[in-house]
Amino acid sequence: MIVAVASGKGGTGKTTVAVALAQSTGAFLLDADVEEPNAHLFLKPRIYEEETVYRMVPEILEEKCTFCGKCKEICRFQAVVVFPGAVLTFPEMCHACYGCLEVCPEEAIREGRRVLGKIFLGEGNGTKMAFGRLEIGEAMASPLIKTLKARFGRQRRVIIDCPPGTGCPVLTALRGADFCLLVTEPTPFGLHDLRQAVAAVKTLGIPCGVILNRAGPSFSPLYQFLKEEGLPLLLEIPHQREIAEAYAQGRGLLSVNPALRETFRQLFDSLKEMS
Repeated sequence: MIVAVASGKGGTGKTTVAVALAQSTGAFLLDADVEEPNAHLFLKPRIYEEETVYRMVPEILEEKCTFCGKCKEICRFQAVVVFPGAVLTFPEMCHACYGCLEVCPEEAIREGRRVLGKIFLGEGNGTKMAFGRLEIGEAMASPLIKTLKARFGRQRRVIIDCPPGTGCPVLTALRGADFCLLVTEPTPFGLHDLRQAVAAVKTLGIPCGVILNRAGPSFSPLYQFLKEEGLPLLLEIPHQREIAEAYAQGRGLLSVNPALRETFRQLFDSLKEMS
């Protein structure tokens, strides 16, 4: 059972929910927000495995190169530029498709490598987790997310804390999940971004439900949207100062309300029937 926790925007409480769900069920927590991972700040794990992840970048062997330009023609991201007598590469633009290596008639391009980021494995407060950290300056998070999922995404129970938004990194983190929990807040901004998130999840055909964080006075447009889309409202987390204080101190939701542990456990069991 793989449950992805996502949101259309940052700051909705997505990581708060993911951490609490993992702690309540004994599931493996995978923090796929590799640009700004923060689940480990709440679990404070002891890191016992660390790995550097590399990606392919082209290296030109100019002594073999005839400057035919085929590598430039196939690269849609302009990571290779050919001039008479010279070839320039821009590793930060490369998408590691291996196209340039395939089309070079002189085998004048070899596979180099560039640091993509690091992945970490650890355990804190009885919860095992893994997270990635993208190398500063790297523009593409998806390859590191794929590596993270390939290494640790096949446990018996997995909670994936997705990146915020609806872009490529989010879709990469979502792909293969059995169910998606969308965390939102009762505001016009929260509803707007929830609409985008629901549309993104539907493109992957993943069943989903909604958790309302910072619930307070009824926000009727949100409930109307859920009714129109046929989306179940699975849980409402109240808007409480104690929860905000705990978050600011690096403490999880369960430290404020331990009774929610059973609530999250029952929620996880119900997702099996809905997936």
